[in-house]
Amino acid sequence: MTTTATRPDQGRARAAIAAKTLRTDRWWFPPLVTFVGLTAWVTYATVRVFMHRDFFVPAYHYLTPFYSPCITDRCGEAAEFGTPLPSAWFIPDAAFTLPFLLLFRLTCYYYRKAYYRSFWLSPPACAVPDAHEKYSGETRFPLIFQNIHRYAFYAAGVISVINTWDAIIAFQHDGKFGFGLGNVILVVNVVMLWAYTLSCHSCRHIAGGRLKHFSKHPVRYRFWTIVSKLNTRHMGLAWITLGTLALTDFYIMALAAGWWPDLRFIN
Repeated sequence: MTTTATRPDQGRARAAIAAKTLRTDRWWFPPLVTFVGLTAWVTYATVRVFMHRDFFVPAYHYLTPFYSPCITDRCGEAAEFGTPLPSAWFIPDAAFTLPFLLLFRLTCYYYRKAYYRSFWLSPPACAVPDAHEKYSGETRFPLIFQNIHRYAFYAAGVISVINTWDAIIAFQHDGKFGFGLGNVILVVNVVMLWAYTLSCHSCRHIAGGRLKHFSKHPVRYRFWTIVSKLNTRHMGLAWITLGTLALTDFYIMALAAGWWPDLRFIN
């Protein structure tokens, strides 16, 4: 026979606290910074995607990632995969890839946390009440579609391959090897995109999930350890890639618009 000790305060009603939170630090600052940062980036990216100009430098074959692969009639020399779409103003020149990239980012585990807290205030911070009266998690429409993140990862991998190809062919200048500041920016952007994509939680599960014995799968185990190290930096890489994407696009736009010439090291 066992007995259960009774705490002195057991059965008492919870103290009535009028304040919504007892936190006295600046808990609102991180979600505010996130809100401003994401809003600024989305605004810039949306404007650039629908500008339909200054996205390609033919002399060095610099193509901004916002327009890759370019598949409308406007693309000209930038069309590496043909031009199956018309050049209507409301059709992005990279219409086949942008929806998948947007889906990959929107369903990313870090970005979910970021915009849940900063845009939806659900909740805005730890120990701060949710701004909504009801909470159903990601079990109802439309948030139930967050579960397709694992499939969006595959599309993001294919797009990263395309971005890598864009960076490689940019080293060809007049049929010879060429190297400039634009090449450095393109390569850095691709490396960061690969790091962000591979640091994805879905990639980590694909690498090592459902394995009962790592010793029997040394290659997958090695890849899993690498991905796991990247995964700890997933949040930082999410922000870094937003920066490298914007920087790459802005630099190529400046060259295409004739604001300044590319700094060339070779040819």
